[in-house]
Amino acid sequence: MILLLCTFGLRSLAGASGRALPGFVLAVTIMREAIDEFRRFQRDKEVNSQLYSKLTVRGKVQVKSSDIQVGDLIIVEKNQRIPSDMVFLRTSEKAGSCFIRTDQLDGETDWKLKVAVSCTQRLPALGDLFSISAYVYAQKPQLDIHSFEGTFTREDCDPPIHESLSIENTLWASTIVASGTVIGVVIYTGKETRSVMNTSNPKNKVGLLDLELNQLTKALFVALVALSVVMVTLQGFVGPWYRNLFRFLLLFSYIIPISLRVNLDMGKAAYGWMIMKDESIPGTVVRTSTIPEGLGRLVYLLTDKTGTLTQNEMVFKRLHLGTVSYGADTMDEIQSHLRNPYSQMQSQASGNATSSTPPRKAQSSAPKVRKSVSSRVHEAVKAIALCHNVTPVYEPRAGVTAEAEYAEADQDFSDGNRTYQAASPDEVALVQWTESVGLTLVSRDLASMQLRTPSGQILTYCILQMFPFTSESKRMGVIIRDESTAEITFYMKGADVAMSSIVQYNDWLEEECGNMAREGLRTLVVAKRALTEEQYQDFESRYSQAKLSIHDRALKVAAVVESLEREMELLCLTGVEDQLQADVRPTLEMLRNAGIKIWMLTGDKLETATCIAKSSHLVSRTQDIHIFRPVTSRGEAHLELNAFRRKHDCALVISGDSLEVCLKYYEHELVELACQCPAVVCCRCSPTQKAHIVKLLQRHAGRRTCAIGDGGNDVSMIQAADCGIGIEGKEGRQASLAADFSITQFKHIGRLLMVHGRSSYKRSAALGQFVMHRGLIISTMQAVFSSVFYFASVPLYQGFLMVGYATLYTMFPVFSLVLDQDVQPEMAMLYPELYKDLTKGRSLSFKTFLIWVLISIYQGGILMYGALLLFESEFVHVVAISFTALILTELLMVALTVRTWHWLMAVAEVLSLGCYVASLAFLNEYFDLAFITTVTFVWKVSAITVVSCLPLYVLKYLKRKLSPPSYSKLTS
Repeated sequence: MILLLCTFGLRSLAGASGRALPGFVLAVTIMREAIDEFRRFQRDKEVNSQLYSKLTVRGKVQVKSSDIQVGDLIIVEKNQRIPSDMVFLRTSEKAGSCFIRTDQLDGETDWKLKVAVSCTQRLPALGDLFSISAYVYAQKPQLDIHSFEGTFTREDCDPPIHESLSIENTLWASTIVASGTVIGVVIYTGKETRSVMNTSNPKNKVGLLDLELNQLTKALFVALVALSVVMVTLQGFVGPWYRNLFRFLLLFSYIIPISLRVNLDMGKAAYGWMIMKDESIPGTVVRTSTIPEGLGRLVYLLTDKTGTLTQNEMVFKRLHLGTVSYGADTMDEIQSHLRNPYSQMQSQASGNATSSTPPRKAQSSAPKVRKSVSSRVHEAVKAIALCHNVTPVYEPRAGVTAEAEYAEADQDFSDGNRTYQAASPDEVALVQWTESVGLTLVSRDLASMQLRTPSGQILTYCILQMFPFTSESKRMGVIIRDESTAEITFYMKGADVAMSSIVQYNDWLEEECGNMAREGLRTLVVAKRALTEEQYQDFESRYSQAKLSIHDRALKVAAVVESLEREMELLCLTGVEDQLQADVRPTLEMLRNAGIKIWMLTGDKLETATCIAKSSHLVSRTQDIHIFRPVTSRGEAHLELNAFRRKHDCALVISGDSLEVCLKYYEHELVELACQCPAVVCCRCSPTQKAHIVKLLQRHAGRRTCAIGDGGNDVSMIQAADCGIGIEGKEGRQASLAADFSITQFKHIGRLLMVHGRSSYKRSAALGQFVMHRGLIISTMQAVFSSVFYFASVPLYQGFLMVGYATLYTMFPVFSLVLDQDVQPEMAMLYPELYKDLTKGRSLSFKTFLIWVLISIYQGGILMYGALLLFESEFVHVVAISFTALILTELLMVALTVRTWHWLMAVAEVLSLGCYVASLAFLNEYFDLAFITTVTFVWKVSAITVVSCLPLYVLKYLKRKLSPPSYSKLTS
């Protein structure tokens, strides 16, 4: 409405040239939106036009990804993106499995192993897929990317073959094939794919400064209407007064700063460019150009732990066997313990392999004998080396092309050529550690894995069943058959909370888990259970039955697996360290000094989260920590909140479950208490909980929030916050792509906020108020002019003068305010306390706005009355004197506002003045060229300009002397 009003007013008053300004404003906004939209269209078109091979009865045909339909058989080559959700039917890999990269789906960089449907993988040739009669049953589309239930049924056999399908048989859209060529049948396309269903529609973020300027613009609109009504009232409502009212509305429409939007948009673009060009924070990308000033007003920083505060680089630190513990300095003892049993095994194997079998079987039925340390170390290391989902990958040697298939048979298992791939860096750290002590994982496929002993012997183990890790079970397991002894063993490892009820009674596990967590180590409990052939066969039949069920499959499968998880023998406890990112401690210290409250939201367990909070100095050494006890009911939550209320100045540590209960009954009280804490740690948080906490802070505290993370699980939190910052880390680029700002290291956030956030806010505040001043001053002159001439609704300046005033004559100096800075970047980093002032919003408030309004009224009145007093006989002299004085006043006011001069500012001032002086020669329609070249004109303009500006310069000088701002104390 305001824009339309201004547009109409300028058209009516300024004729053809007046249409240029609103046209320019609209054009800039439309162009920016159109460019963004066109780029989105191009990206969509590029993805939708990618060609894929579709398998038909007549052979392969090329189809666009947008034309793929459910039921199509699609061939996807290595390093090609999977176009839609598919069931994995065949692969060129001999093992019947392939690796895929899922970093664009779940944020994890580790490769995932996928398994082809065995019924179709066994077919002799690719074309045989059309010679069988089969169908796939798939559950309805769901959000969960980590689960899938379906069945594959082949009907042309007697009896029909039923094969259960799970998550390992699926290939989700947006993942990339990392090995071999795959063929899949499409089950979901378009909006039904997992990747699209998990893409939330992020809110359109608007900066706080934009909202504040909108409020001021509304106030100006009210002032515009009020001034017009006053003018009509003073006129006496004579004649058609409503027509006069509308004319006054159009005359004073310059009160509404129509060019403010363009100036701010161009300013935001400039800030984004400065951030990306800053050599101190290389690799930083501004993905949202609308909120750079938001970085200068933050009060809450919500950060992820793993990969954000820590490096997500795991190092094995501790092995605990209950009675003995091994650290980094005693790993050589483990090596010597391992050499003995394997050298004995080798000597037995070389003598008579069969003779060792009966005693082993007898031992299992014999009463428990206390094992030696060597045998316990051997059992523990073997369990760690076998119980995982790690696959060793060997890069093909340079020059191997046609012989690749044969080269695989005699491939050298050289340690330098091997890398490990797994779904978790913890897993890789454990396998790398077993390699360092002598037990090396050399190969693995779906059915078996091979270990190399310290003496060089290769041990082969058959993988009978695999139970992957899930966030619900918090554990993973594997059933292994030793090829040499035919023994079947069920190994399991997991979090202590999940494993403590599964393992046999012991008196050390809980205590040692707490000790390791206090050192900042991630703990895993490892256990085993020996199975007889009969026990395993019974389990396998029940497990296969459960996997084929259509209803409640997950529950039935879990129940069957749980039947094995009883009275397991506790082998060991492992501790893995996740090292801190570079300069995390000084950065957190700086943010705290800047008045920013830091909350750590992590999925990790309470002890580890508390330890990282201490080691990163998120919680200072002297500070108390209140650990919120687990609560399950309203009464417990009430008591615990009361206990917490009595604590003062202490950090809060709370688990996701307790948080959920408290928010259900005492949301307001909890948030109020938590906001008073210097730091808050929320552990065991799900991605949706993280986003919920951000929204809670926005709703209750009413302050600006910033979320920073590096994984796919942080995306919802990043998108919910007022400012989202993503780190390009080990967990992929999903967080950085979804964020408003992308950085490469956590420490860069310090400079991003202290320097760029602060300066962007202060510059935009000055720019916004100055653009308003520019409109108010000319409207004041129009009001004075109309008042003197019997409240006539006649424009003071017409045509090009009005357009030139807002563009050519004043635009460059006003816009050059985006280069202004009150302190040097180094000073802003050294004194983060300067940032604290900004959160109060004093650079742009109703107080500063009213000061600028008074300045505009004073200057407009002086310019107009001065010109009227000094004009001689012709009206044209009033226009010449007042307009020239107005331009000079605006240029001097820019100089008054600037705190640190940049050479481009001086160029802008000189260029604008030069443009005005040069254009006087062509403005004979408005100015008397003979008069403006006289001394009289020069002294009259100079006198009016000095009277309008000098008092403001004096006031500024006195203010700096009597009440200097905080930054001036540092610069002086």
